[in-house]
Amino acid sequence: MPTDAALPLPSSAARDKLRGPVVNCVAYNRAGRRISDITIDAISDVLKEPDTFIWLGLHEPDEALLLKIQEEFDLHELAIEDAQHAHQRPKIEVYDDTLFVVVHTAQFVCGKVEFGETHIFLGKRFLVTVRHGASLSYARARALCEQTPEMLALGPSFGLYAILDFIVDNYFPIVSSFEAELKELELRIFNEKFDRDTIERLYYLKRELVTLRLAVTPMHDILNQLKRFFPGLIHEDVRVYFRDVFDHAVRMSEATSTLGEMISAALQVNLAMVSVGQNEVTKRLAGWAAILAIPTTVGAVYGMNFEHMPELKWQYGYFTVVGITIVACSSLYWRLKKAGWL
Repeated sequence: MPTDAALPLPSSAARDKLRGPVVNCVAYNRAGRRISDITIDAISDVLKEPDTFIWLGLHEPDEALLLKIQEEFDLHELAIEDAQHAHQRPKIEVYDDTLFVVVHTAQFVCGKVEFGETHIFLGKRFLVTVRHGASLSYARARALCEQTPEMLALGPSFGLYAILDFIVDNYFPIVSSFEAELKELELRIFNEKFDRDTIERLYYLKRELVTLRLAVTPMHDILNQLKRFFPGLIHEDVRVYFRDVFDHAVRMSEATSTLGEMISAALQVNLAMVSVGQNEVTKRLAGWAAILAIPTTVGAVYGMNFEHMPELKWQYGYFTVVGITIVACSSLYWRLKKAGWL
């Protein structure tokens, strides 16, 4: 899909809320050029005109609006029910001559990764997106399509490609941020001291990555079906673009799998380093305990106050015992030091 660095950044979800549930509703002609913005009530009238199609974007609509959309586009009630209630699994379903797609989205909100859903209705002459939760506006994807009217002339299926490509591409900055944070945490991993914050952050990354993988992995099946099936809804010239998005999704899955293995390895290395540090402390304590055991034993023997201890009356008895103790302690200290225990 062509890109243009001069395009403005997409509007935020907060701005969409200020606009209301209807983010935009635009009619296009057969040449792929914008005719005009239309109202919801005018949808059925526009669809009566030949060689036109409609691209409607909704953000967290209420039940009444969805029922109105169902009436205007003749959508299936089960698909409308799924679109009204979020927390659906990613899937692709066919209702008569309408394709219903559910995908999960991801976005950074206040430094945290938030996940949302987008429900998409694709017909021969319409494309409807229903966003729930954290999700960037699809205004940028629409703008890119309008810059290439010859491709938008292929019909709503090209708009579906643009949206799915936009969603998959937004996964990559999140993974890149995870990789950058993991590199910072790696500097704190090789530390003998137990760092609870590091472990908690690694676990958080692992949890967020698992959630992201649950969003990315089902995209394989969705995109695989879009590039192979539904001849009445997907233009043949658009299938190659879905194959490109499929390759991006596969690359994203591989990146998340690799990063997940790296995080698991980091956790194991951190715990191993802590265990090694604790073992070193235990060895030092054991070594000093062995050294101190010698004078303790000697003191205990001569503290028994036996009546017959000949060396007690010997002139050099005290110095001999102290000397032997010092020699024994020094010898043991040298051996333990050489062995790396001290």
